Amino acid sequence: MEAGGDTAAPAPGDAEELEDTRCPGEEAGDRGGVHEDPPDPGDEGLEETGSETKDQPSGLLSPLSQSEAPSCTCQLWDPAASENSPLGDPESGSGGQGGDPSDEDWRSKRKHVFVLSEAGKPIYSRYGSVEALSTTMGVMTALVSFVQSAGDAIRAIYAEDHKLVFLQQGPLLLVAVSRTPQSAAQLREELLAVHSQIVSTLTRASVARIFARKQNYDLRRLLAGSERTLDRLLDGVERDPGALLLGAVRCVPLARPLRDALGTLLRRCTAPGLALSVLAVGGQLVTAAQERTVLAECRLDPGDLQLLLNWVGAPAFAAGEAWAPVCLPRFNPDGFFYAYVARLDATPVCLLLLSTDPEAFHDMATCRRLVEDGMHTLGAMRALGEAVSFSTAPSASAPAYSVQAVGASGLRHFLYKPLDIPDHHRQLPQFTSPELEAPYSREEERQRLSDLYHRLHARLHSTSRPLRLIYHVAEKETLLAWVTSKFELYTCLSPLVTKAGAILVVTKLLRWVKKEEDRLFIRYPPKYSTPPAAPTASTDQASHNGLFPGP
Repeated sequence: MEAGGDTAAPAPGDAEELEDTRCPGEEAGDRGGVHEDPPDPGDEGLEETGSETKDQPSGLLSPLSQSEAPSCTCQLWDPAASENSPLGDPESGSGGQGGDPSDEDWRSKRKHVFVLSEAGKPIYSRYGSVEALSTTMGVMTALVSFVQSAGDAIRAIYAEDHKLVFLQQGPLLLVAVSRTPQSAAQLREELLAVHSQIVSTLTRASVARIFARKQNYDLRRLLAGSERTLDRLLDGVERDPGALLLGAVRCVPLARPLRDALGTLLRRCTAPGLALSVLAVGGQLVTAAQERTVLAECRLDPGDLQLLLNWVGAPAFAAGEAWAPVCLPRFNPDGFFYAYVARLDATPVCLLLLSTDPEAFHDMATCRRLVEDGMHTLGAMRALGEAVSFSTAPSASAPAYSVQAVGASGLRHFLYKPLDIPDHHRQLPQFTSPELEAPYSREEERQRLSDLYHRLHARLHSTSRPLRLIYHVAEKETLLAWVTSKFELYTCLSPLVTKAGAILVVTKLLRWVKKEEDRLFIRYPPKYSTPPAAPTASTDQASHNGLFPGP
């Protein structure tokens, strides 16, 4: 995502940097798994656009084979049972019954997302039953095939107020049909997130291998129960667009001494094979610690972390502990980590430990007990509970502070992402925003504000003529968007605020963020070195299960 480059920030009063815009149309309001042989390192025919990271070393993360399945007697995560719904049946659609394109309720939805195979086999639909939509998906496949036969690839179709965006990732075809103000690029990012969520369950290599052997395979057999995870992902994008729009994760606002103490606690509670420790609450990040070697090889991508936070939001993880393989698509789309997930002391606080050892459940459980005891000693459970319960918004991932805390009259809401983190800190991209309050208490008003943010983002990052500063007067509010080498900012202000007044409000907001940055962000992420692995493990086993190749 473009972030304004390294040029100096414009002076707030420079009129040449301001563009008054009126967006067109605004008046309208507008586990299953495949136990196969390890895949070949170079999977032919797979689209490379599904991952925006650099190529990973071939030794990173081995695929999960049948012989490597966890042998401990812990609770294994079953996606079909995790949602307490009949979604385990491949014949049932993700959105319930119905879904006939002639149905008015189905047609009234602002955005649809479809996933199907190259052969036109339905896999997922955001709304309605995929069985009822099989003909519609067949038409989509025919469109793609027709364009491909001419040696071209279809990317988007514009029809009146609708956009149809196509994304092909290997043997999977993803389609978004939208009448929202989202640009084709923004919809494509949303489709990439859906594809990554599917890959996190099966891995890219497994999906490619399945369809290479049987083109009309029904992938719903392996994704049974995961439809609700995809639903939660898309619901989260609708409720809180900041994460996907800014390519960042939201942190729980927390006093720096307590956050640092929690980071130190995670750093001390390690075990052989432990690659990543994440502490989260209410879908927001508290702190995370990476193993030093992992940190040196690859920065944790915010998209992967967002997938993990969405994944652990399943009802199966609401209590107790679970042990399941999970893939981080942007880290290595062809291999698994082994995830230990536990709720601490029957609270919303979630501990997620990623290991490279399929037999490390008991070691991870020991780490969990140490973390739990340490958090009780620090009094962190109560502090985190208060941080989440502060919000009165219906979203479980709502922020924990009010815009009134800024003390800037006329400011209604904002999205802020810092860009000036020194690279040697290997900082995870983060953003912050306050709770949505009146006049954005109703769903329709929230949706309208989200649409305005999407319009401004698309204009700032336009491929033909990107901007750095936009002052936009809408019908019910005034907005100012600004991107520099140090930050990316979107603000929503009172409709009575003038251009000069907006600059003053933004200046006050930037000073407040600078003052509170240690509370709002993880400035210096903790890192650690894990103890050496037990000498009983063979070299072959280590090379298959480890994050890095064996000696």
